[in-house]
Amino acid sequence: MPLAAHDLISSNAFFAAMRLLATELTAMFDENPRLMSIFASHQRWLMAQLGLSLHYRRDPGDPAKGLYARRFVAAAVEHRIASRNTAAAFIQEMLAYRFARHSDNPPNNRMRPLEPTDVTVQSVVKWLYAHLSILDHLDGGARAAVLAEDPALFARLQPAIARGILESAEVRNPGETFNLFTWANSGGVVMDCFIAMIEDFDPDAARTLVGPISPADICDRYMISKTHLKRLLNKAAAVGSVGFENVSGRNALWLSQGFVREYLTYQAEKFAIIDAAFHRQSASAPAVRELTAVP
Repeated sequence: MPLAAHDLISSNAFFAAMRLLATELTAMFDENPRLMSIFASHQRWLMAQLGLSLHYRRDPGDPAKGLYARRFVAAAVEHRIASRNTAAAFIQEMLAYRFARHSDNPPNNRMRPLEPTDVTVQSVVKWLYAHLSILDHLDGGARAAVLAEDPALFARLQPAIARGILESAEVRNPGETFNLFTWANSGGVVMDCFIAMIEDFDPDAARTLVGPISPADICDRYMISKTHLKRLLNKAAAVGSVGFENVSGRNALWLSQGFVREYLTYQAEKFAIIDAAFHRQSASAPAVRELTAVP
């Protein structure tokens, strides 16, 4: 059976797994900052998931189904992801940076379907592989190996994952501080950076210490302005979600229990959606076992 969100978030192993994921996601950002910036804000991530799902749900027998600019814009508005102008601008940006292209084999001369380029597909497959690997760490499964052995599985999984994400209130709106960061450009990867830096975690503690941070390094690495980062931290501090304390003579960042809980809730719901889709689509997936500690 797939892992449920409440089982994930109640597991003692889950935070360590999310710290491992955060480390992998920040490393992926370093490899291709321009492409990974698509996933670094919640709105752009949702639009990317939507676009990919339209592409992979295409039907050769029905040329109207597939990824078309007009269809994408309408779906983005329908799912309350973005305005028409924002969705249209996103498509144009994907074309300009060659993360998407017009198909070389349109169904006819009047229709111009879009498709992700190879570099985009490789990136999102790597993203999914990282998530399946984390699930395997948690229960000893072999989901990542199944994907590696059957790359075509990604095309079957992605629409189901996207549908689950777009329909999940917990993923779309996990909490005030999480939303503050993740709806800002590069805010999501900044959160991942903070989580990756945590060495000691006590779920019952009011605060979790991140440690000293370098705003300049964060801004340079994650393509966020100093003004923007300062504004995010100030807004989060105003609601008691982050702050600084003196540790060995240095200012160290801390995150509130509520902020960390929002992050873990979001991740648990997302992982449950991914695992449910995997189990539905892959009959060869091995049975999952009880959660074990991450090595």
